[in-house]
Amino acid sequence: MKRSSNRTSPAVLLALNLALAFIVAGAPAPAQEAGGSGTWAVGERAVPPPAGASEQLQAALAAVPAPNVAASKQQTPQSDEQWLVMQKATANANLDQVASGFGVSIKKDEIEGVAVYHVTPEKIDPRHSDHVFLHIHGGGYVLSGGDASVSEAAMVAAAAGIRALSVDYRMPPEHPFPAAVEDVVTVYRHVLEHHSAKSVAIGGTSAGGGLSLAAVHRFIALGLDVPGAIYAGTPWADLTKTSDSLFTNEGLDRILVTYDGFLGAAARLYADGHDLKDPLLSPVYGDFEGFPPTYLITGTRDMFLSDTARTHRKLRAAGVVADLHVYEGVAHADYLILVGSPESEDVFAEVSAFFKKQRANCCGSP
Repeated sequence: MKRSSNRTSPAVLLALNLALAFIVAGAPAPAQEAGGSGTWAVGERAVPPPAGASEQLQAALAAVPAPNVAASKQQTPQSDEQWLVMQKATANANLDQVASGFGVSIKKDEIEGVAVYHVTPEKIDPRHSDHVFLHIHGGGYVLSGGDASVSEAAMVAAAAGIRALSVDYRMPPEHPFPAAVEDVVTVYRHVLEHHSAKSVAIGGTSAGGGLSLAAVHRFIALGLDVPGAIYAGTPWADLTKTSDSLFTNEGLDRILVTYDGFLGAAARLYADGHDLKDPLLSPVYGDFEGFPPTYLITGTRDMFLSDTARTHRKLRAAGVVADLHVYEGVAHADYLILVGSPESEDVFAEVSAFFKKQRANCCGSP
């Protein structure tokens, strides 16, 4: 995802928003002491920077000490008011900076009461002239809405040369489940009035990936035609504390750190008393028959590595085309934070190629 050098990069903005999405109201998680040469002390383990990762990623990991798991477990809002403060803190972004940084235009809008953002790249690929990417933002199902919700949509739109429509869905504590799913369905129905289902790709990162998968479960239940493709970036596909990597990568994932803090609290806040294994909350428990081709991303230090792998296996077992990409040393959503790194550039190049491949497979060449 190359950008001209005279543009202001929104990388710092993205990193701040994503970091705020997993800490309490601007208070960063205390860190452990780092060992020599950037080696992290994770419990009784000494973990060096991943030698097989890019120099940029190695340097980023070596520059910071390991997160403090015990302290992270304590950093969780204790009331609706505290959640709302945190929500507000992660909702700010400079749209002009994002637009200029990625070479897109951004327009706010509303579709049947749901806030959305239209994102148009400077140059639309002819293969995507009549296509749209329906973007669903991340943030633990509870954060990073408002203007901050559109940054990833700008990345994908610029990389693929495709128009994007980013959904700023309602979130708890004021609007718990199933409000977010309902909002995605509302916008998707509207999109289908102007586009064929096969000309739509849906997706996002983290909760955005999980909500995209859940929404497709809902589309199928409602008898709606499914989109032409899904982009599931490290999807939070299981809100329970079940997946293996929640345990094995605790303390290695510098973004999520641990389930027993923000993550578990966010899951309960979003679910609002519903069964966490409901496929519209945890889509990995659903039936994937009839799903469209799906592109999945994760990394070896990602706490959602298992969520992503389990989703991939469920898709494959259902006969769905599913591409799984695992990046060495990458923690949760690192490709959004280390903008311009080889890992980030590769992710969005691959997403672009996947969309174009599915377009050709379903619709033929232009």
